[in-house]
Amino acid sequence: MLGRLRRLGGRGLAFRRPLPEAAWREACQRVPLLATLDAADAARLGKRAWQFLGTKRLSLHPEFAENSVFDEPAQLVLAGQVCLLTLGWDDAEHVDAFANVHEVLILPEAFNRRVEEMDEFGVMHEYVDERAGETSHQGPVVVAFPDLMESGDFTGFNVLIHEFAHKLDMGNSLDTDGFPPLPRDIDPRDWHAIFQGVWDDLQARLARDEPTPIDDYAASHPGECFAVCCEAFFSAPDQLDGAYPALYQLLSRYFRQDPLTRLPVDH
Repeated sequence: MLGRLRRLGGRGLAFRRPLPEAAWREACQRVPLLATLDAADAARLGKRAWQFLGTKRLSLHPEFAENSVFDEPAQLVLAGQVCLLTLGWDDAEHVDAFANVHEVLILPEAFNRRVEEMDEFGVMHEYVDERAGETSHQGPVVVAFPDLMESGDFTGFNVLIHEFAHKLDMGNSLDTDGFPPLPRDIDPRDWHAIFQGVWDDLQARLARDEPTPIDDYAASHPGECFAVCCEAFFSAPDQLDGAYPALYQLLSRYFRQDPLTRLPVDH
């Protein structure tokens, strides 16, 4: 049992005040993904992150109830990384993209789920899967605290971007399929062809027992392929562009962003 959750987000009147600029500046200093934004993007993102905190619930496991690990800057760090996904979209698109997000739940550790999967021969397999995060169409976004703390840099891992990419994916379906709602300037056939090429390359490398240029979890399911590629796009753009330049350009058109320009000079 989780016990009594501590609710931080969606506090109504408290969030009608303007963005706390000092807290947002501190948030941007805490993680490289935010620290490398230019002034205009940082200002735009800060307002959206603050709005996100005012309209979504941020729920903490009771273990966090007696400490200040989720102070105001920490909450903005979380919301800032989430809203980074839609930074290139207009306000209406941003709101619509996260219409199926109602709550973010932070757990103290990775958690286990019993999974049933049928293989290509029709045999059902059951196993216990340890997860850093999970979500569903209208369900909460659940993330483990240690993995949350490892997110925010340019190493290619970001549990927030991964799970909220799933939310984008489910904008037109009840489950993840790697095909989110696309803007009019992206032909679905091009989307399918480019992602299929990445999928085929990952499968071939694994079949040859070769390392993959992005996390091989991307080869487990089309929905995971999209989420892992989104992680890489924002937090390891040079790695993704070097391995799959056509995919990088496709995601740049989709997100209307070019994270390569934000890489630290010493990266």
